[in-house]
Amino acid sequence: MGNDDIRHVHGMHVVHDGPQQAPVLVLIHGSGDSSGSWSPVVPALADRYHVVRVDLPGHGRSLPASSYDVPEQAGRLAALLDGLGLRPVTVVGHSSGGYTATALAEQRPDLVGSLALISSGPGLDALLPQPAVLRALTAPPLGPLLWPIRSNAMLRRGMASVCNRPVDIPDDVVAAARRIGYRTFRTTLRRNAAYIAERSVPERLAALGIPVLVVFGAADRRWDPASAHRYDAVPDARVRHLPGVGHLPVFEAPEATAELLLDFAATAPRP
Repeated sequence: MGNDDIRHVHGMHVVHDGPQQAPVLVLIHGSGDSSGSWSPVVPALADRYHVVRVDLPGHGRSLPASSYDVPEQAGRLAALLDGLGLRPVTVVGHSSGGYTATALAEQRPDLVGSLALISSGPGLDALLPQPAVLRALTAPPLGPLLWPIRSNAMLRRGMASVCNRPVDIPDDVVAAARRIGYRTFRTTLRRNAAYIAERSVPERLAALGIPVLVVFGAADRRWDPASAHRYDAVPDARVRHLPGVGHLPVFEAPEATAELLLDFAATAPRP
């Protein structure tokens, strides 16, 4: 399996893997991350699916945007999928990427046949106190000072701080994180928070009427793992917990994560 295509569409960096005639899986990363964060599960997924990974605006190799509001991010993603002629798709979002995925399904039910969320907090009240190293890197007063001088080791410690198992963060993921501007990162966090403050994710999903998978690490260090039960209110949602796993299941338990996604995608609507 290799990358079939890497290009920019509507200013967004897009990577295609797997057979292009196969059903489509769209993978959306979280805040401060990039399309490379999915690399541990791509080989398993691309055996059966056309996997489309994107760098959201201002992240990875995508161009910055004038607005980072979640609905606008979703609108850009919809335009990208329209341009590629892909529908319906199964959309998978990690952490705040799940909010962009949800907003896409709200805006364009014709595009999204099913939705999987990994480590996506249901509401602001589920947010846990952040690890000290992550607060220092991302929040005032130290964040703006440390951001320009972040070392690769510091970035790796920040990413690993939300994990419960040892992880090996690839060099390309660290390099992509270094390219994100502090203002872009902080603005993205604020807009994500505004989206779930306006209406919780389970409330939004309950109105959609599409198949939903929710995956949560039972030892998530960013969101209260018990908050995953709020998704039980979504009709026919599958809620799965990964024992001993923190906020990055793709790195902490790639085989189990890929298996859950494959089982879910197998039941997704087909064109």
